[in-house]
Amino acid sequence: MTEVPEHLLRRAKEARERLEGAAKPAEDPAAPAESPPPAAPPGDSEKIPAHLLDRSRSAAEQAAVAPAAPGGPVEPAAPSLPTGPGGHTQRLLTVVKSGSIQDVKATPQDRVHVWPHLLLGEFVASLLCTAFLLIFSVFVNAPLLELANVNETPNPSKAPWYFLGLQELLTMFHPMVAGVTIPGIALFLLILAPYIDRNKEKAPEKRKFAVSLMTVHLMFWAVLVMIGSFFRGPGFNFIFPWNDGLFFDF
Repeated sequence: MTEVPEHLLRRAKEARERLEGAAKPAEDPAAPAESPPPAAPPGDSEKIPAHLLDRSRSAAEQAAVAPAAPGGPVEPAAPSLPTGPGGHTQRLLTVVKSGSIQDVKATPQDRVHVWPHLLLGEFVASLLCTAFLLIFSVFVNAPLLELANVNETPNPSKAPWYFLGLQELLTMFHPMVAGVTIPGIALFLLILAPYIDRNKEKAPEKRKFAVSLMTVHLMFWAVLVMIGSFFRGPGFNFIFPWNDGLFFDF
């Protein structure tokens, strides 16, 4: 059971004493009017709103000084209880159960733990990729060439396919521009992308900026790789593969 705070019990006890003291003159009209209720301790007056204290003092003063009836003796009137809006009598709420004022309903969350929801899926995906590469390597030989001959340089000399885009840029711009400036600007824009696009939607059709940025990046690099792979011949000159053949080893 929830323990009731001490200050609420003290305030409830004082309220009951005030109500009992106010009811006694109504039973015995000959009794003198009761003096105004004592002021609340400093600790409680800070917790009770000021307008409630003013209302209780004014009600006690009106009960002490009652108007005299014409042609008769002055009789003390029974003090009236403090009333609120609409004339309803207000009482002090002593105990409030926690369940009635606290929200106990669980709010849905869109977050899950990394383990096992994320890492388990990634672990299974890595196992599948490893199994595919193992089976693929059994049936397909790797395109390994013979040992390099220092006295003979192949023509054309091409980098691996994942570096052919950079090699293609070197044929168009200065090495400083092609190897540092352009890749650096591209990486810097990709770093700033999450700060520029603050869209929190997860559906691809609602992430137009992010999809457009990634599409432009991939298409730019894919076009450079395709040109360096299929449209560059001896001397890394531009050729048409349907006329001069392919100078690219798969």
